[in-house]
Amino acid sequence: MLVPPDMLAAQSKMLYQINKYYGERVQSRKGQVAKTIREVCKVVQDVLKEVEVQEPRFISSLTECNGRYEGLEVISPGEFEVVLYLNQMGVFNFVDDGTLPGCAVLKLSDGRKRSMSLWVEFITASGYLSARKIRSRFQTLVAQACDKCAYRDSVKMIADTTEVKLRIRERYVVQITPAFKCSGVWPRSAAHWPIPHIPWPHPNLVAEVKTEGFDLLSKESVAMQGKQSAMEGDAWVLSFTEAENRLMLGGCRRRCLSILKTLRDRHLDLPGNPVSSYHMKTLLLYECEKHPRELEWDESCLGDRINGILLQLISCLQCRRCPHYFLPNLDLFKGKSPSALENAAKQVWRLTRELLTNTRSLEKL
Repeated sequence: MLVPPDMLAAQSKMLYQINKYYGERVQSRKGQVAKTIREVCKVVQDVLKEVEVQEPRFISSLTECNGRYEGLEVISPGEFEVVLYLNQMGVFNFVDDGTLPGCAVLKLSDGRKRSMSLWVEFITASGYLSARKIRSRFQTLVAQACDKCAYRDSVKMIADTTEVKLRIRERYVVQITPAFKCSGVWPRSAAHWPIPHIPWPHPNLVAEVKTEGFDLLSKESVAMQGKQSAMEGDAWVLSFTEAENRLMLGGCRRRCLSILKTLRDRHLDLPGNPVSSYHMKTLLLYECEKHPRELEWDESCLGDRINGILLQLISCLQCRRCPHYFLPNLDLFKGKSPSALENAAKQVWRLTRELLTNTRSLEKL
């Protein structure tokens, strides 16, 4: 295919600007976040060590491996989530019947006695392992650990939430979420994935992702808000972090996400938090389906992919709906105010227009 020389020149100018932005703004964000992570994890590891002394069932799974912390997610440069993996889910069946979008329950397997479970006192009368009861116990333990640990002067529990949230040095917030890892199973609510007849993801990658499985988290979910059923407190929230990260490998996908996160932190950190890094990640996965060939994720296409994702974001904000990548029935904008979404749509449009019309826009952004 012959490309007009002026178009090639514009593309190489854009690529130069993107690489410069990545080398300066993005790397500086990454460096700052990495430094914060080390600082925050020292405190969290100490708190969890205290928890383990009081209650050996909550074993800390926060370990460092090649400079990365297992189970740590960056929500934003000042907010983190640490997933604490619990043991022995074995005696429970995983049930997701779609009653609560994005959630599932763990039910004692037929013929299994409660006493066979390590978590016996958190099983409800109907045989469900209650996410809320486990979290409530864990919250009490963390509160006690905060008072005893070596960093007690710089760590506080955040009150008025059922979540386990710590404020560290008055600057950072860390949520610690008890969870079970579900490997080798795939939820029924995500059975439609992958979409047939497109070349991405490759069948081998699909098999890998499905074997890796997903996590069940004990946390509040937007899907549960306003639903006052008894089951809702016992339900666990489905999380596909590992699967999503695996799909991000290859081409310039991760680089693309890092740039979008940096743009988000610098220009879209808005009241009511209508646009999060997770929305960016979700839309990047949809963009992979729209551009399923690997050559469309070559570095030379980076500018087009970024603009495509920002245009998708504007469309979602205007429709006030952003479906979860694996669970399309779950709307990631649920609970956000219409005015916050409307304001965000205007801001994203301003940003996108700047990127589309001005090749040197990244110097200022």
